[in-house]
Amino acid sequence: MILFWSSLAASVVAVVGCGYLVTAAILVGRFARDRASACPAAAPGVTVLKPLHGDEPGLFDNLASFCVQNYPGRMQIVCGVQDAADDAIAVVERLREVHADRGLDLVIETKVHGLNRKVSNLVNMAPRIRHDVVVLADSDMRVNPDYLSRVVAALAESGIGAVTCLYYGVGITGIWARLGALVINAQFLPSVVVGLALGLARPCFGSTLALRRATLAEIGGFKPFADHLADDYAMGEALRAHGCKISIPSFAVAHICTQTSLRELWRQQLRWARTIRSIDPAGYAGTIVSHALPWALIAALLGAGLTALLPAIGIAVVASVLACPGVRSIVVRRFRFQLFELGGKLERPPLPDGCGRGLGG
Repeated sequence: MILFWSSLAASVVAVVGCGYLVTAAILVGRFARDRASACPAAAPGVTVLKPLHGDEPGLFDNLASFCVQNYPGRMQIVCGVQDAADDAIAVVERLREVHADRGLDLVIETKVHGLNRKVSNLVNMAPRIRHDVVVLADSDMRVNPDYLSRVVAALAESGIGAVTCLYYGVGITGIWARLGALVINAQFLPSVVVGLALGLARPCFGSTLALRRATLAEIGGFKPFADHLADDYAMGEALRAHGCKISIPSFAVAHICTQTSLRELWRQQLRWARTIRSIDPAGYAGTIVSHALPWALIAALLGAGLTALLPAIGIAVVASVLACPGVRSIVVRRFRFQLFELGGKLERPPLPDGCGRGLGG
């Protein structure tokens, strides 16, 4: 009897999980069909802040993608490190040689302002900000040439106080990086879209946070967040507390995944899980229903049999097939495969690893 009821409970969770997957597939496709403006009515000056630590794989191309923006306004890029021996300095110097026409500043400052070293880096970089619009983006982000125009256009919309962007994963260092990208594309991105559609998510991502310089001053600059683990989320909450609406345009930027071992991937996933649990315990607990297949397997093993397993597998597979082209559409359809220059070579925008390669879109 215990096995029967346990099997029945697992079957119910599997069915709910399949419903979630189908809903995610539909909402991701709908999100991908939305249009995001790429033409800002005005082109205010923009300062892009890039806090750096070490010469991570792909760093040069990541930074270079911000140097080749087709934005018509003035643009400044500020890179910051906290160690004079940091390997990222050589990458920035090389970038200065390749893009000598781009205003590229480098801040080397060892002062620590709190437990979060990234925020300490931003505090040290803040005095170099010259323009009215400030854009923060993590070092592992890679963007297309129209990225800045789209972000500024979204920020210029009525009632918008800040802009953040969804991101998709691209693995560049082997199988473990590709698996990390797959987790982002098949689990994280659809779950955020579902949360937004249901009004359950209030995200603010390190992939992009664009706001006006005056708005940054209103929330006290970066120092109030120096002891926050999830600094991007904390800044988003502070902005909302000041009456700012945060816009999420219908395009995504590339998160470059660089894990080289199972241990590295596992530690990174645990770190993300701890962060999510700390800021959204209910949402973290709710992710248990987003994995339909394991629950169907448990139901079958406990006594529900193959008849309970096959429908769950079928629905889960169909929903995944539907969701991945939707994710791919968010990534690719807005870019129209524009060629852009990174590090001296022309490339297409990277596709999300593990999702829809070879499918039409």
